Amino acid sequence: MADNGIPLRRTLVANAVALAPSWGALALLFGLGELSGRATLVAMAGIAVVTMLLVQRYLSSLASFARFVGELSDERQPVMPRLSFAPATEELATAAATLSTGWRRQRASIDNLAASAQTIVDGLPDPLVCLDRQRRIVRTNLAAALLLGSPGGFERDVSTVLRQPQLLAAIDALLETGADGNFARPDQSVVDLVLPGPPELDMVAHLRRLPRAAADGSLALIVLHDTTALRRAERMRADFVANASHELKTPIAGLAGFIETLRGPAREDTAARERFLGIMAEQAERMRRLVDDLLMLSRIEQHEHAKPAAAVDLSGVLRSVLDLLQLKASSRRVGIEIDLAPDLPRAIGDHDELIIVFQNLIDNALKYARPETSVRVEARRVGKDRVAVAVRDEGDGIPAAHLPRLTERFYRVDTARSRQLGGTGLGLAIVKHVVNRHRGRLDIQSVPGKGSTFTVTLPASDPA
Repeated sequence: MADNGIPLRRTLVANAVALAPSWGALALLFGLGELSGRATLVAMAGIAVVTMLLVQRYLSSLASFARFVGELSDERQPVMPRLSFAPATEELATAAATLSTGWRRQRASIDNLAASAQTIVDGLPDPLVCLDRQRRIVRTNLAAALLLGSPGGFERDVSTVLRQPQLLAAIDALLETGADGNFARPDQSVVDLVLPGPPELDMVAHLRRLPRAAADGSLALIVLHDTTALRRAERMRADFVANASHELKTPIAGLAGFIETLRGPAREDTAARERFLGIMAEQAERMRRLVDDLLMLSRIEQHEHAKPAAAVDLSGVLRSVLDLLQLKASSRRVGIEIDLAPDLPRAIGDHDELIIVFQNLIDNALKYARPETSVRVEARRVGKDRVAVAVRDEGDGIPAAHLPRLTERFYRVDTARSRQLGGTGLGLAIVKHVVNRHRGRLDIQSVPGKGSTFTVTLPASDPA
């Protein structure tokens, strides 16, 4: 290598090219006898020294220009070199700097446009997934990332985040090409699907193929529209009619019979009238509780897909519930014990709905606990980001065969006893749906003859 990082070969070639004309002319004059050998050698040496100095300066200017252009290509902003010995090179450097500045502005403008486009896409309320011709994910918006989770980078097959056979088949049909290379199917389709939960989400996927691939490779668009609330409203209406008609039939029939009796044979029987009116009041109260629980369950199911975000003080919730049920516990001769961990974190949830959950669980424990026993409520942290509340009773317990169905609507282990105690058969169904909405878990353990434990695990707002 020569000085300034110029390769020796390039220096020798440049000097040879520069010296060739002058040395050729001197050789010709020497051959014609116009110059002596000594004069010729002296002239050649002098010309060589001057030429080498000039060539070295010129090559140094070219090397500085090359470094300057290289730094420009790396998107740096180098200082303009002084190339006064090579004016043409200095003009080229000035032109290159101007061109680089223009490219940089254009690149910034393109980046701003791309960022603006992504911001607009992220602002869409429905999840959007863009696919290329090979069914790989090219782009997603913020709603899709929240729904499906981060795909772990682009250029991955859509089946890694959407494992829905009917949807994947529709995407393949959308991208299918015929023998002539043209697309063989319509450019749009609609697919109904259910995303696993909890909670499960009813979705409608709108698929659309673009006329040609976008600059980033996007060719097919998938827009997911959440129809969970609508479908649940439809199911709730149907379930309400079926459940209400089934559960209300008996008390309504009883009321109709008592009214007919009071109008007829018992019209003048004061004792019978008082007894029948008491029974009718009980049946009316039972219907009121039933309707209230059905409405509450419908309201909770309608919003089950929307996760609450508030921080709730569980100790305050549990103490409020115990204050409400203390009188009932005393009347049944059942004690209530509460054990709250000193480091009990707050839970992420809805204050009023959590009161409903623990009121139902503790009320059930009081109903089925044996007299002169205790219902124990314990709350503690579980792991780093969960909190668990357990409600234990010392009742008759529940046979294992019934445990999987306890949270079904109107399912009762002992129907007669449940109705005698004022139960509607909806309490645990309400608990299950509230816990699902809170992204929690309900565990039930029971030993016949010893009692049952209902444990609710919720996300904590204060991770350890």
